[in-house]
Order: sequence, then structure tokens, then C-alpha cells
Amino acid sequence: MFTLTDRGNFLPLLTGLAVICGVLFLVGGRQPRSVEVRGLEQPAAERLVRFEDGADGSIVIRDAQNSAVLARFPVAEGGFVRGSIRALARERRQEGQGREAPFRLAVWADGQLTLDDAATGRRIDLTAFGATNAGVFSRLLTAQGED
Repeated sequence: MFTLTDRGNFLPLLTGLAVICGVLFLVGGRQPRSVEVRGLEQPAAERLVRFEDGADGSIVIRDAQNSAVLARFPVAEGGFVRGSIRALARERRQEGQGREAPFRLAVWADGQLTLDDAATGRRIDLTAFGATNAGVFSRLLTAQGED
């Protein structure tokens, strides 16, 4: 137990604590937010898509406008696509949203590629996961699709 004469031992501890709190306060306020506000800016290109689970465990990605199949990923493929979809689907379930609303895949003037869920307001910045992962989604913007 410390006595009143040991108060000098607390000074370095309190000083260190104050420095740590100050750094966290300054740095914490400058961290980028998960959703970049773009105001009225329109994407350079966009496509509305729907994701479906195939009976064989595959994932089917369809154009929301005409239901054309844009891509299929068998069970052992498309790990990044599966993870992204699961994250957004989980958010929809937690908020009591259905599967009806399509997702918006968009590329912006600065090159950022995003996957937006209008039902929950969530956005995934796909470019943050590297060119290879973003490229899987980027190809969907120009895919011709099959019926």
C-alpha cells in the first residue's frame, strides 16, 4: 500500500497515462470512416446485382435488371465474393431486411470500387482488399451475362 509520502511514484504513471490519452484523442479523430460520403457525386459506372445460393452450394450472381447470370462460383471458389456477401447478408438479417433489394456495384471517378446495400446503408470498399479481390467484382460491371 502507498502512503502520502509515495505520491512521487504516481507522477510518472499519471504523465504516461496523460500522454497515451492525448495521442489516442488526436489520432482517433483523424481515422477514415468506413463509408466515404460522396454527396451528390455519381459513379463512373454501376450495376445492380443479386446474389443467389445454388442448390449445389455455388453462388450465382445475376444482373438485377434482366436476371442474366453474370458469374457462378462453385463451392470451393470465390472466397472473397462469399465473404463479402455473407457480411452484407448478416447485416440484412440483423436489421430484419429481406433479400429483395439488389446490391449496387459501383466504380467511382477516383477508381474506388464499392458494393453498396441500399437496404441497410452499408458499403464495402472493395479496392481496400487489393487488386485481385476487387478485380473479381470489377469484371461484373462489364460482364455480358448468360440467360
